[in-house]
Amino acid sequence: MTRAAAIQEVQAYLAASDLTWERTAESTFVVTLPGERKLLTTTALSVGEHALTINAFVARNPDENHEAVYRWLLERNRRTYGVAFAVDHLGDIYLVGRVPLSSVSADELDRLLGSVLEYSDGSFNTLLELGFATSIQREWRWRKERGLSTDNLNAFEHLVEHGHPGET
Repeated sequence: MTRAAAIQEVQAYLAASDLTWERTAESTFVVTLPGERKLLTTTALSVGEHALTINAFVARNPDENHEAVYRWLLERNRRTYGVAFAVDHLGDIYLVGRVPLSSVSADELDRLLGSVLEYSDGSFNTLLELGFATSIQREWRWRKERGLSTDNLNAFEHLVEHGHPGET
């Protein structure tokens, strides 16, 4: 498949989808994937000369417990399809992938974007627990002291109830 044909295939797939997306350059499309735990995953699809690359931001550099976070990511990589967890020079966590242009089709794009959504959304709470437990506990206490809602922190209530080694 040529680069131009792959670009057309990506655009046709996205146009037929219910996804929010925009074309940010001749060969780059930015897609917003809606999730449940991670509400939005922004994903870039870039068509190069020989391959389609996928890059999706998952989480910022963890505040703590880096070794456990990175170990969890590496273990998770053993079971992923089409993309893998990676860390950039700032320590931010991404899902990245590369497939040859010959693989670009509506079915493959659906599998790849489905994988990004599943891995980003499915791993989000675990990554927050491992890498941001102290911040979550601090935020919970701050909100409780001021009578503010903790609804969006309910998934982490066990960190406050049972404590965490980093809790102060």
